[in-house]
Amino acid sequence: MTPFVDEHRERFGVEPICKALQVAPSAYWREAARKREPALCPPRRRRDAALLPEIERVWNGNMRVYGADKVWKQLRREGTTVARCTVERLMRRQGLRGVIRGKSVRTTVPDAKAPCPLDRVNRAFRAERPNVSGKPAAFFLAGLSIRTMPSSKRNEEHWAWKQAAASPADKAASSGV
Repeated sequence: MTPFVDEHRERFGVEPICKALQVAPSAYWREAARKREPALCPPRRRRDAALLPEIERVWNGNMRVYGADKVWKQLRREGTTVARCTVERLMRRQGLRGVIRGKSVRTTVPDAKAPCPLDRVNRAFRAERPNVSGKPAAFFLAGLSIRTMPSSKRNEEHWAWKQAAASPADKAASSGV
């Protein structure tokens, strides 16, 4: 934001640019003062500025293979006290990554616009409502015959198994004869 405002402030002024960017003008002036006088920066920003060259030195010195954990351990060995999460954050901000072993990078992304393969089983995908195949089923509860529609393929298979195991008299009773 600050470089953009610096580039166009002579032509438009700081306040109109900040209003268009929906940023408080005081934020611009604060950053401009910090750029002129680094002592006004917060301690975390000053510490980050001091650590970045060290992290890059360790990362480059180890053939750009070290990840955040190994960079952090090397800094500790050298006597630099820093939190691991700080090393992770600064490496992420600078775009520094170690080598990842064991996990392959996914290079193939499925195309949603590609046509689906043909149905080689010739299934009939027709139903009056979701999760219903349309075949009637009869269920027996305590000697009562109740006719229902199967709610899923599993129920339909269960009904077919029950019908196959039933005696001819049970089948006649369930059909209403």
